[in-house]
Amino acid sequence: MDDLDREILALLREDSRTPYTEIGDILDVSEGTVRNRVDRLLEDGTIERFTIATRTGNVKSMVEVSVAVDVNTQVLAERMAEWSEVDFVWQVSGEEDMVLVVDAMDTERVNELITRTREQSEVRSTKTRLILEEKRG
Repeated sequence: MDDLDREILALLREDSRTPYTEIGDILDVSEGTVRNRVDRLLEDGTIERFTIATRTGNVKSMVEVSVAVDVNTQVLAERMAEWSEVDFVWQVSGEEDMVLVVDAMDTERVNELITRTREQSEVRSTKTRLILEEKRG
């Protein structure tokens, strides 16, 4: 799986009904390229169903983030949601303010993402939880 595959998956996660022509326009590739990539991802089992559920073999984790009181969490969440390994950014109640749901290639990438998160001036602290097993409902 390469970066183009990941970008296609990211767009399909947002809306699995996005036409291949539209995905091609966004990513500056042909509709045929998108169709071939999606077909291959279906054949190799990466795309399990069009809700989109993925089986990447990656390390999944949740990075809980605490921010300063005066931070606009919406702006920070939008920025972090653009990071390639981040599937979701949840603004939550409780001790932490946000949770990044991460799907990274390996623990080294998870660690790099944690470092990148801590480098944000608004962030006070992080806690990370590796997801050991996932069941689908």
